[in-house]
Amino acid sequence: MKIPRVVTGLLVVCVSIPSFAEFQYTETTSITGGSVVGMMKMAGTFSKQARQANEPVSTTVVVKGNRMVRINNLSTEIVDLDKETVTHIDMQHKTYTVMTFAQMRQQMEDAARKAREQQSKAQKEPPPQQPPADSNTKLSFKVNVRNTTNKKDVAGLSAAESILTMTMEAQDKKTGDTGNMAITNDMWMVPEVPGYDEIRDFERRYALKMGAVFNGAVSSATLASLQPGSGEGMAEMVKEMSKLKGTPVLQIMRMGTSANGQPLPAASEAPLPESNSPQMPSAGQVAKDSVASSISSKLGGFGGFGHKKKDDTPPPDQTAANQPPPQSVVLMESKTEMTSFSRGPVDVSKFEVPAGFKRVEVKMGKGE
Repeated sequence: MKIPRVVTGLLVVCVSIPSFAEFQYTETTSITGGSVVGMMKMAGTFSKQARQANEPVSTTVVVKGNRMVRINNLSTEIVDLDKETVTHIDMQHKTYTVMTFAQMRQQMEDAARKAREQQSKAQKEPPPQQPPADSNTKLSFKVNVRNTTNKKDVAGLSAAESILTMTMEAQDKKTGDTGNMAITNDMWMVPEVPGYDEIRDFERRYALKMGAVFNGAVSSATLASLQPGSGEGMAEMVKEMSKLKGTPVLQIMRMGTSANGQPLPAASEAPLPESNSPQMPSAGQVAKDSVASSISSKLGGFGGFGHKKKDDTPPPDQTAANQPPPQSVVLMESKTEMTSFSRGPVDVSKFEVPAGFKRVEVKMGKGE
C-alpha cells in the first residue's frame, strides 16, 4: 500500500520539527538606595544575614523544553510543566521541597475560604463600638505607563525607556485622612532579545497550566469582596501594561510613600543622593560619646568645674526647619539588570536536585 505524498510530507515535517530550544541569561538585582539602606548598613555590623541582604544577587535563568530553573547562591527553583511540579531547593540547609500544581490550588482554595469565613464572622460579630475596618477605609489604585523618548545602550543592546507608576491611596471615610504607597519602575526596553522568545513561550504555557489549575479556586468576585477596589485596580493595570513593548533588560524600581496620590519620581528624573538617610555613628563613636557625656554630667555641678568650653558650633540652619515636608519618600530603590544571553546547549544537571540533599514535605494548611 502506498502512502500518499501529502501524508508522507506531513510526517517528515512533524518528525523534523525540533523540540523547544534552549535559552539562558543572568539576572542581577541589588539594592541601590532609599531610607532603609542606612538601617541595613547598621544592622549589617551585627548580623551576617543583614550584610548578605546588601549584596547583589545574581540569578541564572534557564529554559529547556517544558522546564525552567532559576539558580542563585541561596536557592534554586525548578518548574516542570510535564510533571506539574515546582521544586524549591535551599542551598544553605541542603534541603528541598516539591509542590504539585494541585497542592498549590488547594492552598489557594484554603486561603480564600478562610478569608471569606473571617470576613463573614467580622460582619456578624463586629467588635464593640468598632465597625469592621474595611467599612471605614476607601482604597483607590492608579496605574500609568509612560513611554519616554530617552534611549541608551544596555548590555550591548539599544534600549528605550518606559516608566511604570503605581499608587495606592487609603482614605479614612470619617476623618478624611489619607495615606499613599507608591511604586515606580524605570524600565529600559529592548524590542527583541535573540532567544528570549523561549522565556515568553514558557511563561505562556505556564500561565495556561496555572489558569487551568486555579480556575474556580479564587474568583474575581471573591477578590473584590475581600479587598474592595482590587478589581478596578487589576483592570487598569492590565490596560496600562499593554503599552509596554519589548523586554526590560534594565529596571530601577522604587517603593515608598507620596503625598496627594502623586507618583514617586523615576530614577532617570530624580537620582537619589549617595545616602538617603543620616549617617549612622560607629559603635566606637557611640561609646566614646557616652563616656564623655557621663563625665561631663558628673563634673558640671561642682562650682563650674568641668564646664564645657563654649560651643563654637554655629546655630542650626533654621531655613531647613521651615521647609515644607517632602512630597515623596523613597523607602527602597533596587536595580535589576539582564545580561549573558545565550542560546547554546544547557547543562541538564541544572534541573536536578544536588546529591545528598534531603527532601522536606510541604506543610499544607489544615482546614478549620
